Amino acid sequence: MRTVAIVGVGLIGGSFGLALRKAGFDGEIIGVSSPRAIAAALQQGAISGEMKLTDAARRADVIYLAQPVDRILLTLEQLGPLITDDCLITDAGSTKAQIVRKSAECIPHGQFLGGHPMAGKEQRGVEVADPDLFQGRPYVLTPCHPDTPQAGNFRSWLVRLGAELLEMSPEEHDATVALTSHLPQLLSTALAQTLARQENQPVKVVFGQGLLDMTRLALSEPELWSSILSTNREAISAAIDSFLLAVAELRKSIGTEDLLRVFNSARAFSEEIRKPGCTT
Repeated sequence: MRTVAIVGVGLIGGSFGLALRKAGFDGEIIGVSSPRAIAAALQQGAISGEMKLTDAARRADVIYLAQPVDRILLTLEQLGPLITDDCLITDAGSTKAQIVRKSAECIPHGQFLGGHPMAGKEQRGVEVADPDLFQGRPYVLTPCHPDTPQAGNFRSWLVRLGAELLEMSPEEHDATVALTSHLPQLLSTALAQTLARQENQPVKVVFGQGLLDMTRLALSEPELWSSILSTNREAISAAIDSFLLAVAELRKSIGTEDLLRVFNSARAFSEEIRKPGCTT
């Protein structure tokens, strides 16, 4: 891996560039993004230069798509005729099934490796990029072909970044993140919206840290989540149905001995995912 092009130099793309530098990558890191993002990324040291997509595609041996999901799908359509034979395309999209299907239509056999780093913040932009963002976090890969030398080399760099690599099918990935990522976002948004609709103004002042924790994800950018949710509708609907069953069970248990069982079951799961070495 000698030249990397990062398409979409925001939080994830910028963090990837910074993490590569911290891990010892001394090659060229090209940014393909808006003028404002490029200027900030150059200042941060996340990239070493900028190019248009057409030029970057011909120069890079790894192209890292760190855009919103809908824009990744459009970029894949553009890249097919542009990339060289030894170029690897990978992405950091939050859903995988539609992206992998699009890659099969547009990218030559074996030159695409789907990916999703399970890391992020509620803020957006390269200004909040972090070279340690991937450290100790799951990085899901959804390979559809045997590894090429380029893909193997890219995997080795992910390990050097401190990421914990996992493999699963695009469909399994989307069903899983619907529960572990998309559902928490929707619950946080729904809670904040519930409170916003209350005429009882003290709800804006009478609260503790718990409410701030629970509504943190509601600070996320709506545009980003719109493309994520629209490409994973079935799995998200199933996740919401499971949650509604749990809410109904909890509501029914209030005032009964069964409430302790529900609380203890939930507490046991929460303790389990906080154990050292458990990052999912």
